[in-house]
Amino acid sequence: MIKVYITDDHSLIREGFKKILSDEKDISIAGDAANAKDAMNFVLNNSLDILILDLNLPDKNGLDLLKELKALKPDLKILILSMHPEDRFAMRVLRAGASGYVTKESAGEELVKAIRKVYNGGKYVSESLAEILALEIQGGGERPIHEILSDREFQVLQMIASGKTLAEISDNLSLAVTTVSTYRARILEKLNLHSNAELIHYAITNKLLD
Repeated sequence: MIKVYITDDHSLIREGFKKILSDEKDISIAGDAANAKDAMNFVLNNSLDILILDLNLPDKNGLDLLKELKALKPDLKILILSMHPEDRFAMRVLRAGASGYVTKESAGEELVKAIRKVYNGGKYVSESLAEILALEIQGGGERPIHEILSDREFQVLQMIASGKTLAEISDNLSLAVTTVSTYRARILEKLNLHSNAELIHYAITNKLLD
């Protein structure tokens, strides 16, 4: 029996996934959480095969939680669930230790298949993403420039583009305002941008916002 735990801040999403999985005889739902704190507590104190993890949680960025959990429990298989298009985010979370990536849009069709593949030691990406990755390996794909950003820089980019001030980002990420300002400067330099307005336009154009 595959023991699965679901972490998503939307109760309707969690209930929908539980309904999908309840029909599968080889999958057992160990529980669910709406935030990173509850998910962390469960993972550290219970036996679990797969954690289904949303990237957008109210108390912690899902990418940060992914890294923390993999450091504490390297063998835990984590399947990322996200609203974001996979060609924008999947490689970033796979590099951070995730075993797979499923968009919420396609989860109804792919979730069960993804769980079984990850449980058996594989990595799960959709067929469309697999084609994109194959093109990149062959040299025929063009990677978006924001791929050169570090994970923290990418987080700051998203938060600035969503309208948060440097002070708000500082509080959210537990960083000094000067550190956040340094990240902003690096982002602008790497993306060849010159203002927050250009940064916001870039994020919208490349579908980097929720």
